[in-house]
Amino acid sequence: QLQAFGGGLVQAGDSLRLSCTASGGTFNRYTLAWFRRAPGKEREFVAAIRWTNPSRPYYADSVKGRFTISRDNAKNTVYLQMNSLKPEDTAVYYCAADTAVILSTMREDSAYSNWGQGTLVTVSS
Repeated sequence: QLQAFGGGLVQAGDSLRLSCTASGGTFNRYTLAWFRRAPGKEREFVAAIRWTNPSRPYYADSVKGRFTISRDNAKNTVYLQMNSLKPEDTAVYYCAADTAVILSTMREDSAYSNWGQGTLVTVSS
């Protein structure tokens, strides 16, 4: 079971760090990802980090250079550090995990079977 934390109301240009913790198991061999759903839009990929190569994360173009995904396997936690936030980053953010994600489908939400409940991030202008 995944639980996401850290959302809130911030101003444009601020930073925020989201956390997602797994309970009832370990996700050492999981691909971990963050997705988001903005009001009136479909859920979209934000970032992912694979257990096979954690030093090589993947990002959506819209957040590249501003967001950083990282993982702490000892704490069963994945983080999303969000800097230079923009109003268009406003969304519910979801963490996701799966053991069988392949590179070609890593940006698709259908590739993940485990989801957190979502945490709301609101960025005011």
